Parts: sequence; C-alpha cells; structure tokens
Amino acid sequence: MKTKQYLIIGNSAAAVGCVEGIRRLDKTGAVTVVSQEPHHTYARPLISYLLAGQTDRQRMRYRGADFYETHGVTPLLGRAALSLDPAGKTVALDDGRTLPYDKLLVATGSAPFVPPMEGLDAVPKKFTFLSLDDADALAAAVTADSRVLIVGAGLIGLKCAEGLSGRAASLTVVDLAPQILPSVLDERAAALVQAHIERQGVRFLLSVSVARFEAGAARLTDGTEVPFDVLVLAVGVRPRVSPAREAGAAVGRGLITDEYMRTNLPDVYAAGDCTESLDITSGERKPLALLPNAYLQGETAGLHMAGGGEPFCTAMPMNAVGFWGLHIVSAGSYAGDAYVRCGEDNYRKLVRRDNLLRGFILIGDVLRAGIYTALIRDRVPLDTIDFDLIKDKPGLIAFSRRDRQEKLGVKPA
Repeated sequence: MKTKQYLIIGNSAAAVGCVEGIRRLDKTGAVTVVSQEPHHTYARPLISYLLAGQTDRQRMRYRGADFYETHGVTPLLGRAALSLDPAGKTVALDDGRTLPYDKLLVATGSAPFVPPMEGLDAVPKKFTFLSLDDADALAAAVTADSRVLIVGAGLIGLKCAEGLSGRAASLTVVDLAPQILPSVLDERAAALVQAHIERQGVRFLLSVSVARFEAGAARLTDGTEVPFDVLVLAVGVRPRVSPAREAGAAVGRGLITDEYMRTNLPDVYAAGDCTESLDITSGERKPLALLPNAYLQGETAGLHMAGGGEPFCTAMPMNAVGFWGLHIVSAGSYAGDAYVRCGEDNYRKLVRRDNLLRGFILIGDVLRAGIYTALIRDRVPLDTIDFDLIKDKPGLIAFSRRDRQEKLGVKPA
C-alpha cells in the first residue's frame, strides 16, 4: 500500500494539533511541516515574557525538543510555500522544490495589519509584535533611554507594553478606540484594567490616532505631539490566506471551511488563525485568532485527514491573559441580560440569553473560569442548574447529582 503523504504549511498550534491528530490514527504516513519561520514550534503568547526576561527559548517551545522526531515529522523550517496546485496536488517552495501531497493542511496563521500612515516609511526604528523574531528585534532596539510609542491598545499592544516595562524610559499607547481591549472587555472592565496598567507607568492616549509621523515624533489627530525613539505597530492582525486563495480556496474574512476543516479545494484543509470560524455564542462567522481554537481545529483536520474524527463545532472567542499580575479570563459574546459585580481589582460579568450562558468576563478571581466555559461550550440550559449559586460561587454543586457524576466520570448508581 502506498504511504500516505501529509503536508502541513505552518508550524504553530494548528499544525501541532494536526500532527497529533494524524498520529492518533495513522502511525506510518509521511508527515512534512513547512514553515517560513526557522524556529522549533513555539507558543506565540509567550513572546512578551521572553522580551521581559521572564522565560527563555527552551521554555517557549509549544512541544518538546524531540516533537518532530517522536511524531515522525520531516520539518522544513525557514522555507516558504509560494504556490499550491490543487489539480496536481503539489506545493511549490521558495527553494525551487515541489512537494506532493495526498492531504494538505493550510495553517499559515495571521500577519500584522499595518495601515497606511503619513511619514511611516521614514521612521527608522519601527516594529510589529507577533513573532519570536519581532521580539528579538525589539529587544535589540530598546535601551533604558528609549521612549516607546505603541499604536494599538489591544492584546498585542498591551502585552508588548508589559514586556518592555522596566526596559524603556517611557511607554505611551495610542488607540482610536475610546477604551483599551475593545474586542475583549466591556467599558467598565476596560477602565479597571487601564487604571491598573497606568499604575505601572504606562500612558494611554485614547479616542485618537496618528495623523502623521514627523522627525522623532508622532502628530495625533487631536494635535498632540508624542516624541518617541521606538515605534511598535500593534493595530491588529489579518488572516494569511495565501497561497490557498490564489489556488481557488473560498475566502470570507478568512479561509472558509466546514466542520471538519475542509476547504472547497479537494483534500485541502485549513485551521487556525488563517480561517474564519462560527462563533457558537453569537452565530457570526469571523476569524478567532486564539491558540485553543487553533489547536482544536488542527486536531480535527488531522483526524479527518487520517480517515476519522469528529466535527469541531464549539469555536468561540476566549482569552486568558494577565497584565502585571492582574488576571483576566473572558469568553463568548456580551449581548443579553448581564449580571455584574465589581470591586477595586475584581470584576465579574455573566451574560445570559435564551436560557443559555453566552459570555463572561472575570478579572482578579479567575480560578473557576472553566465552569463558565463549560456551560457555554456544552450549551447547558440554565434552568437545569442553580444559576443563582453559580453566579458568585462556580462549582459542581450547582449541577444536578446526575450531571455531577457525569462530569466527574462516576457511573450513576
């Protein structure tokens, strides 16, 4: 029997999930991973901790040093996939090689979005903050005298600020939105987190954007001049949809797949940040650039590529992050009836709609966030549990005895 040829473009969470999914069902097929980055697979959320000196490259690895060897993977690192031929079932690389495949996964991730800004080309020290190489370049450029300007108050921009804390003379964050973390937090929660970050010495200029860059300064739309030496562009990301789009893959806000992560191209799958997902909490299809979703999508694709597996139908926005010791977990969407409890460094918001928990925000005390996440993913009707109890004290005691036994793996008597 001919050995099955699996080809994966990408080397992050979705690719790892795919490899592990394949190997659960197919121990002998040939698996090749192509990645433009030259590094062993690593966890991107940890690059701010590397910048801050709180971790190292060894501990950043998403899987152990022997991952490729133990999973029978041929890694082609530092190589770019230029084009895809779905009819001939081949992928052309930037070194002139052409690789055949029986099943292909596109896991090309996302790329920084840099909007056009007057004078940007003349800024000598400008960086994005999405990869290990970005973190290395930024670390080399910043000194104790640097005045750093970060454009973007989302997760990437704020984690960059945290990573640079103590390494630079000043940190200023500019964003057009009226609040920080606009895609993650509501206004009240954002104000609480902003106050905490400001106490660490970070300056925020919100509801404004950069009108133009001048010599050593940014001129904002309200006329404010912000002197800086180092610029970080953290406005957002966009799915990398090439070379699949050029080969005819359907694209919406990202590569379009079904519940098994199949694209419209035969034997071509896609997973991770390059795709759009169906958010089960809002019913909207959109990119969900989140590591847990990426891994689960990749695993689903790998299992199906190898001939089995279950559909992936539980994608939703979900973030677990900390800033200077303040922990935040959020998930789902916030349209519905909200229960809110707020303290000085504590915030809890639960949103229900149509007898289901649709979303939550936890700041400070996040230890039982998994209970709320499970309620959303499993679509548990709230009238079947003690929701009043679970609002402030999430735990299995709020579930029926039968449900508790099922969740704990205990057979009912």
